Amino acid sequence: AEVEEGCFPMDMAAAFLPSLPCSTCIWHLEGQPACYRVKPACGHAPYSCPEDWHPRSRNYTSEFESCRLEAVPVEFGDYHPLKPITVTESKTKKMVRKGSTSSTSSSSSSMIDPLSSVLDGTDPLSLFAATADSVTTAANTDSTRKKRDKDDSLVVGSDFEPWSSKRGEILARYTTTEKLSIVSALLNDFGSQKELLNLTQQDYMHRIEDLNQSLKDAWASDQKVKALKIVIQCSKLLSDTTVIQFYPSKFVLITDILDTFGKLVYERILSMCLDNRGSLPDNFTPESVNDTAKETCLNWFFKIASIRELIPRFYVEAAILKCNKFLSQTGISECLPRLTAMIRGIGDPLVAVYARAYLCRVGMEVAPHLKESLNKNFFDFLLTFKQMHGDTVQNQLVVQCVEIPLYLTLYSPAIDWILQCIAYRAPEILLTEMMERCKKLGNNALLLNSVMSAFRAEFIAARSMDFIGMIKECDESGFPKHLLFRSLGLNLAMADPPECDRLQILNEAWKVITKLKNPQDYINCADVWVEYTCRHFTKREVNTVLADVIKHMTPDRAFEDAYPQLQSIIQKIITYFHDFSVLFSVEKFLPFLDMFQKESVRVEVCKCIMEAFIKHQQDATKDPVILNALLHVCKTMHDSVNALTLEDEKRMLASLINGFIKMVSFGRDFEQQLSFYVEARSMFCNLEPVLVQLVHSVNQLAMETRKVMKGNHSRKTAAFVRACVAFCFITIPSLTSIFARLNLYLNSGQVALANQCLSQADAFFKAAVSLVPEVPKMINIDGKMRPSEPFLLEFFCNFFSTLLIVPDHPEQGVLFLVRGLLNVIQDYTWEDNSDDKVRIYTNVLHLLSAMTQETYIYHIDKVDSNDTLYGGDSKFLTEINKLCEAVIAQILDHLKTLGLEETLKRQSQLALYFFNSILAHGDLRNNRLNQLSVNLWNLAQKHGFADTKTMVKTLEYIKRQSKQPEMSHLTELALRLPLQSRT
Repeated sequence: AEVEEGCFPMDMAAAFLPSLPCSTCIWHLEGQPACYRVKPACGHAPYSCPEDWHPRSRNYTSEFESCRLEAVPVEFGDYHPLKPITVTESKTKKMVRKGSTSSTSSSSSSMIDPLSSVLDGTDPLSLFAATADSVTTAANTDSTRKKRDKDDSLVVGSDFEPWSSKRGEILARYTTTEKLSIVSALLNDFGSQKELLNLTQQDYMHRIEDLNQSLKDAWASDQKVKALKIVIQCSKLLSDTTVIQFYPSKFVLITDILDTFGKLVYERILSMCLDNRGSLPDNFTPESVNDTAKETCLNWFFKIASIRELIPRFYVEAAILKCNKFLSQTGISECLPRLTAMIRGIGDPLVAVYARAYLCRVGMEVAPHLKESLNKNFFDFLLTFKQMHGDTVQNQLVVQCVEIPLYLTLYSPAIDWILQCIAYRAPEILLTEMMERCKKLGNNALLLNSVMSAFRAEFIAARSMDFIGMIKECDESGFPKHLLFRSLGLNLAMADPPECDRLQILNEAWKVITKLKNPQDYINCADVWVEYTCRHFTKREVNTVLADVIKHMTPDRAFEDAYPQLQSIIQKIITYFHDFSVLFSVEKFLPFLDMFQKESVRVEVCKCIMEAFIKHQQDATKDPVILNALLHVCKTMHDSVNALTLEDEKRMLASLINGFIKMVSFGRDFEQQLSFYVEARSMFCNLEPVLVQLVHSVNQLAMETRKVMKGNHSRKTAAFVRACVAFCFITIPSLTSIFARLNLYLNSGQVALANQCLSQADAFFKAAVSLVPEVPKMINIDGKMRPSEPFLLEFFCNFFSTLLIVPDHPEQGVLFLVRGLLNVIQDYTWEDNSDDKVRIYTNVLHLLSAMTQETYIYHIDKVDSNDTLYGGDSKFLTEINKLCEAVIAQILDHLKTLGLEETLKRQSQLALYFFNSILAHGDLRNNRLNQLSVNLWNLAQKHGFADTKTMVKTLEYIKRQSKQPEMSHLTELALRLPLQSRT
């Protein structure tokens, strides 16, 4: 289209004028002439032109005042708005509020207003519940206490560590490379016994799992005899100690099968009790069990009693011990002593102790209150202690080439379990008794270790020096003393010994630990005692311990095999030392970190340190010791990033480094602060979120400088803020995220503007404008590709609000930034099914309307905006109006296009959106704008896609506004806006 001569300059508006087809535009809806100042390409005469855009004159001060809530004076006296309100009920049943103006209440009762409770801290619902509970509690205190005391002894609570938590540890610890065998008739379909030889440990475990599944399958197919035979054959395996170091793991695997069998039998008999009566209660009595179930139960016990071999007969009966509940209330209490006595017939002490452990495990499940049986099992075990050193056991160990220290450790899981059962909720006096028995046995190290593992840490800590004395007297050859000190240290990490003994305890323990030659033995003990040292002593003692660890673990690079323990030591130190100036002043701390040579482990340790710093460092710091140490830590994390590093890992590392950067402050020494940011930029250039944070931090630094100077920069501070601006201008282009660059250009430009750096601000804004064409259609957000236009729309809205107060450059012409931005918006390739371009144009119209006001809605101190520079000059306003007309032309053309493409719903929504913009910013006393707004209103409703609820509220708003004197012309507009029912 040819621009009509004399309408407006080419350089300002020609880019926004569409080439019109020979058809009517939106202005022509009701017979009005077309709205474009262009000559159609078809050669027809040019359309007539509407009058200029007429923005509404705004008085922002009065608008703010009109939006304020009405103030109500407070009357002094009895009434106060924050005074708690009480509701009273009068004799006439009329509810009145105390403190109100009514004075006709003669109250007979009063209730607290629940809404007033926030003032005095009383919650009426909690108060009511507490009152009800107190009545109930008072009535039942004695019975409740008695019942609770009784239940404590009958029920095993969550504080009791279950066998399932120990199972995995035993299987992982007690392994073997020896070949194993299984002798079983089952595996040969009961024809004859078959021996499977030369099984690896993994093969053996698979065979046991197959047996467990065979048991379930046989039971499911109603082959109860076959199921029993499987259990008997499996139980026989527990008498085999040919590969003795694997015995604890074998015990775990076989008892899994026994547990399955016991559960199947119990549930089978329980199901026979139900009949048509529903389920039995948990505390059922034998009287409620029918004869059929009792007979079946007895049959199982009779079958088991006929097993000839002792070990399978014991284990199978123990597995179904719970079934005694169906026969007699005293059945379990009678069976436990008998089964305990049966174990005395097992000759091998290792086999016997695990049988006792299984009986204690079953006993704790079905009758935890029968403590006497537990104690009897343990005392019987003590009587067999001398068997461990007898000829039979010694000859067996010689054949299998097993040393006595290793053999003794095989007892630990069983003894630990038995003692855990005994010590559960036991009184402290029982520990005294156990210690005496240990002394009578010559302070047997194995037993002493289990005692320290079983009893409460508070009991052990209170007797720390007694235990150290007993440890000293133990025989070193049987059970290493360092394991005893490790067990003691584990207790002291949970409970505190007497203060007067703490240093002596540490000296006694460390004298033993430091003499250990084996690095693994040493670090296992040191790991435990580091926590004790950190818990009770200063950095001097911790430094001594770290120096000793470095001394032991550096030769032959022993630290490479102890990274888990070394990591644990670091974690314990930072758990107790929250003052990082103290932590990093520990001389051996950084040399200790140097032992982490493996990169993945070193990075994990650095992450641990940074997490602790961010969590516990309360105040910003400039301590050079902290800064140098943490810069080293952060640099280590940063340098671990490579092309294969996952995005989540990058985000985590960047978050930790940013947390450190935020905690660094040099106070009023702003130059030193900027130097730190410059150094950080050079060190962390591969993590984009860190660079973004540095830009924000430098911008904040510039604003703090402005605050200190109260906006009146001296020559020195002006140069400093320009240096800050330069830092940002140099850093932003290195970012890959385009929206990060856009937003930082905008933020940095705002900071430059606030500090009167006008040319620098223009540079930032120009950079942002020139970057817009590079915005891709899709961007990656949290791993998902999303359209970029919504983010671009948000950016433009923020940009426009800033451009309002940016003064024009004296050499660039009127509104040069706005015109440049409009050119970019026009040239950008928008999505075909998107209205974002028009929504942006509508926001441009808001901006231009605000620019026509005599005084802008906001300003920046000591920066003259265009309202001051131009002072309402008519030429300036004319330029704005011409841009407004061009923008409106674009909006109306898009509305017409939507109509031609029959995207009527979008047309309706956009028409209403534009109507609201004209209502807010246009002067509707102008006939052309008034008519245009009516046409847009009708277009929004034309095809039945209008949101009736929104339009009703809009019309109500217009009517309310029309009541104001300066808005009375809206009365006529309201009459011209019909509401159509939605079909």
